[in-house]
Amino acid sequence: MPERLGRLAADALYEEVWATPKPGLVDRANNGAHDDMDYASFLASATVLRPWFVRCAEEGTRHASPRAALDALRPVGLAAEREMYEATGGVNTHKGALFSLGLLCAAATRVDARGARADGLCAREDGALNARPPQTRGEQMYLAHGVRGVRGEAEAGFPSVLDLALPALCGASDRNEALVTALLRLMATLTDTNVLGRGGLPAAQSVRARAAVCRTLADASALDEALTHERLSPGGCADLLAVSVFFDSLNFEI
Repeated sequence: MPERLGRLAADALYEEVWATPKPGLVDRANNGAHDDMDYASFLASATVLRPWFVRCAEEGTRHASPRAALDALRPVGLAAEREMYEATGGVNTHKGALFSLGLLCAAATRVDARGARADGLCAREDGALNARPPQTRGEQMYLAHGVRGVRGEAEAGFPSVLDLALPALCGASDRNEALVTALLRLMATLTDTNVLGRGGLPAAQSVRARAAVCRTLADASALDEALTHERLSPGGCADLLAVSVFFDSLNFEI
């Protein structure tokens, strides 16, 4: 079970970056709004993270309580981050996806082994966050704007993934088009913390509005050109696209 989950999590990262065009994001066509990362760096990062996803899955079976599981996952996640940075020359390619997919790998094995959900793995982090300076862009946006980002999605059970993105992937005949459609649905609905951090609330609202009217790959390509010019990258939505692929692959294999 842990080996399978680790493979599916890494494959989800491969498929996320493969989807093209992705507005403002790294894909097969271009580097989007980024000067410090490219398609190859994402592939390298996904490869080194695979064994760490296996470790996360293993930790899920070893602890009786969600708190103990979360405490055990934290050093695993930090070690995985260090390897990611080593593989990419210090560039953050997958920190948000590592959080979500690592959590899901642990939760999946807890459900499999105990028949119990892993709710609450993130909730206790909020109190700790209020007692220390924010360490990530997502934490900064939460404290400044109340936008919970990927952490909030995880705590709520990934409703945007399940209600918006996953239906676009299930049974689609054109996989690439389905992936782009799923991403656009997320972009149109969520306030992306990466966009919020780069451009503020007006930029985040603008990206949501423009994504909402995209209907074709050509529309997505035009939005990609615009967001690249504006230096806006919806990386939080990209992380949730990877989560969507992970859920879809679990359904397919089951």
